Amino acid sequence: MPETTQDIAQLAKGGRTNIAGFILRLAARIPFLFIAGRLYGPDLVGRFAIAVVVVELAALVATLGLKRGLAQALSRTDRPHVHVVFDGMAVAGILSLIASAILCTFPQVMYPNTPITGLDRWLPLIILAIAWSDVSLAALAYRLNVKAAVTARAVVEPWTISIAAWIFAFFTTRDGLVLSYVVSMIAALVASIVPLLRSYGWPRGWSPHFAELLALARENVPIAGADALEWGTRNVDRFILGVMFEPKIVGIYYMAQQVASIPAKLKTSFDPILGPVITKSLAAGDRTAIANQVRQVAFWIVAAQVGLALMGSIPGEAVMGVVGPQFVVGTAALAFLLIAEALASTGAVCETALVYIARHRNLIISAVMLAFQVVLSIGMIFAMRALGWSTNAQAAGPAVALMASLALTSVIKARLLRQILAAPVSPLRWPLLWAALAAGMVGGAFTALPKRFEWAEIVIGVPSIAIVYLLILWHWASGPADRALLRRMPRADEATLPNLGAPTR
Repeated sequence: MPETTQDIAQLAKGGRTNIAGFILRLAARIPFLFIAGRLYGPDLVGRFAIAVVVVELAALVATLGLKRGLAQALSRTDRPHVHVVFDGMAVAGILSLIASAILCTFPQVMYPNTPITGLDRWLPLIILAIAWSDVSLAALAYRLNVKAAVTARAVVEPWTISIAAWIFAFFTTRDGLVLSYVVSMIAALVASIVPLLRSYGWPRGWSPHFAELLALARENVPIAGADALEWGTRNVDRFILGVMFEPKIVGIYYMAQQVASIPAKLKTSFDPILGPVITKSLAAGDRTAIANQVRQVAFWIVAAQVGLALMGSIPGEAVMGVVGPQFVVGTAALAFLLIAEALASTGAVCETALVYIARHRNLIISAVMLAFQVVLSIGMIFAMRALGWSTNAQAAGPAVALMASLALTSVIKARLLRQILAAPVSPLRWPLLWAALAAGMVGGAFTALPKRFEWAEIVIGVPSIAIVYLLILWHWASGPADRALLRRMPRADEATLPNLGAPTR
């Protein structure tokens, strides 16, 4: 089997695992949203949402880019791989403890507009578990073990937080969400560490190489910065709302964000398999293969996210109503956030390659676009306030700013990567537009039904949107490599895949 075909085959195999993980994550996320919305309410959800923003940012910084940089470190070392992995664990551990100490000392950073009560101050202690879990899964991804990430992130973590949130609601609604989050992160750490030790073994004879650790830290700064900026792009809107509005508004937006973030997991779940494949092609100097890999994965993700955006935004009021009637006012934010995720896909996949071949330029682009998003978000809120718009309308401003920022970022990063690789990376194909238009018409017909048939929007409308959309894609947009995603890949000694299909320029 040709090298490029083997890479696409590996991506398809990992993609199937991640699709299964996405379905599991979707099934687990819905109970948590329902429990949090119905049992805790928007005020407590809002406080929890702001605190989690700060804690997860600290955990991300503590990994120092190892979620993507570890694969490169392992690919060029002569030391036992388990020693390199534990060097990374040591770095993440030290930085996690520093971050935890700072946030425990200054908990107001996590709760900017509400008093510190109960267990609020001690939430940052969980940063270590989050960081170690991320590094463990990155190490497993280097050996193409995607199943561990799916198990930890799509099964153990979401189901644990859903069950724990329900149980703790009977004892303490004040601290219930915080406790359930802590329990879920500990469970995810266990689900990450166990397969890591099975794959790499115990680090016998290991001692930290501080010189190499410092070199790794310096080299990973651009990757860590890119990770932090990408994460910030998805979460700074929530922090802005937390500073400028009461927790209830943040809670409503957070619920819309959680629904909209489900499609985003498709891209992040491909990172563990795409990163190692790209680093291998980069080591071989095969830039055309990198372009093929980026284009192929980007199409899979864009196609899925456009379909999910249609399914979530057209019957948006019904979708938010499932979480709770008080969350329906977040429907506009939900629609903008879902569209934003679809528009972000190309840039996000391109970044997976750019962090290895143009890391500083990628970092500058991300930083500039994040600043643009922040300025636009705040500007829109103040402009709508001056015009006398409602609070709920103002709260949708950051979602519009996110959508504009992500769309522009995708265009810029795709153009940069195309220039570097001297090959097209755009995943866009005309049938995507046809499928979206046809599915939109079907969904519109269901939303036009009388109010008493609102249940049909979800029970019948959502599956109908999906069926029409997928049928058009299957017949007019998918090639052999795309269809391989949904079937068992042939062995190396069996038939090879034909070409990947030319993208629409």
